[in-house]
Amino acid sequence: MKNVGAAPVEELATRERSTRNRVARSILDHGPSTVADLAGRLRLTQAAVRRHLDSLVADGVVEARDKRVYGTRARGRPAKVFVLTDCGRDAFDQSYDSLAVEALRWIERSAGGGAAGEAAVAAFARDRIETQGDRYREAVEAADPADRTEALAKALTADGYAATARNAPVGEQLCQHHCPVAHVAEQYPQLCEAETEFFSRLLGTHVQRLATIAHGDGVCTTFIPHSTPQTTSEASVSTAGRNPA
Repeated sequence: MKNVGAAPVEELATRERSTRNRVARSILDHGPSTVADLAGRLRLTQAAVRRHLDSLVADGVVEARDKRVYGTRARGRPAKVFVLTDCGRDAFDQSYDSLAVEALRWIERSAGGGAAGEAAVAAFARDRIETQGDRYREAVEAADPADRTEALAKALTADGYAATARNAPVGEQLCQHHCPVAHVAEQYPQLCEAETEFFSRLLGTHVQRLATIAHGDGVCTTFIPHSTPQTTSEASVSTAGRNPA
């Protein structure tokens, strides 16, 4: 007798893959996420989220880490968050990495290597972000001063950075949950440094890069303090890495 209520195996498998992709995409868009975070955003049960995460971990797409705690740590074991691995990021549009690295190596060699080569790459990185940044500048200048970080986040999201802005003690945090050039920036941190300098000039204040995907963190995080504007010469130019604390 035919079981009318049973869905075809292929349909169930397709549905499972689709939901699994939604879980991975949610981590890409929002950064390190707990099971509860994912369940709330995707309207799934925590048991269902755990099942999909188990599959994604087994496939090397995501990995579990202890949740990073700022300030006083509560008692008990730290919560686990799930982040995309390099393999997981590759599944989402990490293309032309090899070509970009080869081009930067050519620039470095053509300038003579060493300090001169590094300076040439840095000059390219600054020119790149300045050209790309015209759209960001327009968005920020059109926004009210209190909304400029949010405006920058939206402009970055339009370019594939999946950025968000959130309040933090004595300032704001700009979080970029995806970086299309993360693999290149692993070898050439000048890209991160130029971006940090640009954000500082654009927002008219010193900013501090707390974490970067290129350094192995789950999200690029830039701290923007509530403070009096500073001149360009006072801008942060060397904090495009982990929080030194």
